[in-house]
Amino acid sequence: MTDLDDRTSSGDLLPDGRRNLRFVVIGAGVSGILAVIRLRARGFEDVVVYEKADRLGGTWRENRYPGVACDVPSVLYSFSFAPNPDWSHRFSPGAEIQAYLEKVAADHDVERSVVYGEEVVHAEHDGHRWHLRTDSGRTDVADVVIAATGVLHHPFVPGLDGLDDFAGDLVHTARWDEDVPLAGRRVGIVGTGSSAVQTVGAIVDDVAELHLFQRTAQWVLPQVNPAYTDDEKAAFRADPEAQMQLHYEVSELFADGFANAVVDADSPQLVKIAEMCRENLDTVADPDLRARLTPDHRAACKRLIVAEDFYGAIQRPNAHLVTTDIDRIEAGGIRTVNGRFHELDVLVLATGFRVDRFLRPMEVVGPTGVRLSEAWAERPTAYLSLSVPGLPNLFMVNGPNGPVGNFSLIEVAELQVEYSLQLVDQIAAGECRLVEPSVEATESHEEARVAAASKTVWATGCNSWYLDDRGVPMAWPWPFREFQRRMAAPDLDAYVLSG
Repeated sequence: MTDLDDRTSSGDLLPDGRRNLRFVVIGAGVSGILAVIRLRARGFEDVVVYEKADRLGGTWRENRYPGVACDVPSVLYSFSFAPNPDWSHRFSPGAEIQAYLEKVAADHDVERSVVYGEEVVHAEHDGHRWHLRTDSGRTDVADVVIAATGVLHHPFVPGLDGLDDFAGDLVHTARWDEDVPLAGRRVGIVGTGSSAVQTVGAIVDDVAELHLFQRTAQWVLPQVNPAYTDDEKAAFRADPEAQMQLHYEVSELFADGFANAVVDADSPQLVKIAEMCRENLDTVADPDLRARLTPDHRAACKRLIVAEDFYGAIQRPNAHLVTTDIDRIEAGGIRTVNGRFHELDVLVLATGFRVDRFLRPMEVVGPTGVRLSEAWAERPTAYLSLSVPGLPNLFMVNGPNGPVGNFSLIEVAELQVEYSLQLVDQIAAGECRLVEPSVEATESHEEARVAAASKTVWATGCNSWYLDDRGVPMAWPWPFREFQRRMAAPDLDAYVLSG
């Protein structure tokens, strides 16, 4: 395929008289797949997706570590227009979600719009259109850019002294190497978040020794994860509407029981969640181990861990919880600050992601010279997590300060894409050529968000990846109903429409 700088689709018309816009979607994960499907449903066919990897799937393509699974119920972690009657369990394993995304993409012929192995590194608006360049030097133009770059795709690698000296197999949970053998070997895992907890449960019975290096104890909510029976799957296939009704009911329960609870630090639901976590912790028989696994913060202040049998796994005879700080990594293992040396054959970094990247390191420049790198010099912000003043016709999905920690991200993406496409409708209808949020609306939203964030459980005194450089929670701080209300239709008074 050749460079497309001379494309002029913005001057063409669709059969219904609307402008035939050209779209570039960045990323072929959950949100990128969704964007293509929804754009075509609106009659827009001039769409290209640039994906830096060699296959679609986003975070579910990247995360292939043992035990990887979603902590949102399967029926809710599905596109509303593509219910899946064949989920194996209430909470699905990662490989099953990846297969589901691939099937949805195949059913809707998404891949004819995807260009793999091309990472967008530069996007600049000339006052008329976006001009984009990839790492290979390929160029393209677009009337509208949809950034479906996601949140969890830049692995965080801790600055541990001597990490490069380790002579065994070193893997990150977000860059898992299936060729690394685990059976019968001594494995060390650094971290105690969801990926670490899931990995512990999946491998403890296969390895010779498992050493879990814990910096901070986490609250773990017990998970009951029954398999769907053949009869239940058959019922879903026979009556898709029944599964969609279940989707709606689970969404309501999830919102009322968890999503709305965490944004109100005084909610009675949080008291119940804390009780469940404490009862789960009490299943640890050894009082010393239980004490070391006891967090010093409120349940859900950090991202709540949901696991089926973590405490059972960490009590296995070959499992060792290490709470002494790491001094350095050596060729044969990890030495802690008390001088003890832990011999390892495999070192697993279960240390999560850099969650403040979003579009970065891409350089994005607006028509008046506004640079995203400068606008986000202190921290990422966006109006409704979707768009930034000075960068017209650029819409993010799951951008800064969105509901990354308390709602189903597929449900969030559907609401955000539909909202953004309502603004695109203004462009296609000829009401304007450029649309961006006003500075006033963005600043007002950010002021209200910061104030509301102080009332959430994330602001009750723990350190977590939810907090920005000021200690302010970065996630959406209002109930899910408020998110749905705000996403139902854009307030055009909050936007600058021009051209």
